[in-house]
Amino acid sequence: MLKFLILAALVAYAAAAATTTASADDDAHAEVKTMTSDVRPDGFEYTLETSNYIREEAAGDANGNMHGSYEYVSPEGEHVKVTYTADENGYHPSGEWIPTPPPIPEYILKAIEYIKAHPPKEEPAKH
Repeated sequence: MLKFLILAALVAYAAAAATTTASADDDAHAEVKTMTSDVRPDGFEYTLETSNYIREEAAGDANGNMHGSYEYVSPEGEHVKVTYTADENGYHPSGEWIPTPPPIPEYILKAIEYIKAHPPKEEPAKH
């Protein structure tokens, strides 16, 4: 859990470094407005808010499952917010800023359906 708190602090620092809506001097002098950290045997809770509009919160359980969010102002002045879960299946971020793959073309979908409907015949093993 300590590793996660360190990672969370690094993410917040990176977001602070990327924020350019305020002047560089404002970022260099950003202050922590609120920060809480509660680590217990059954999990943890963590929050952070800075004077240059960086916010982060996370919570986790004793099994290593976590959920949370972070937000900041991009260099273009846009508000960026990402929510996530992290569990035995990996890290799962979501938000309008997360890139998504293009849709699968119709001809590929049709080919997949054809293959499912006509599976290849298994040939006997040759020794």
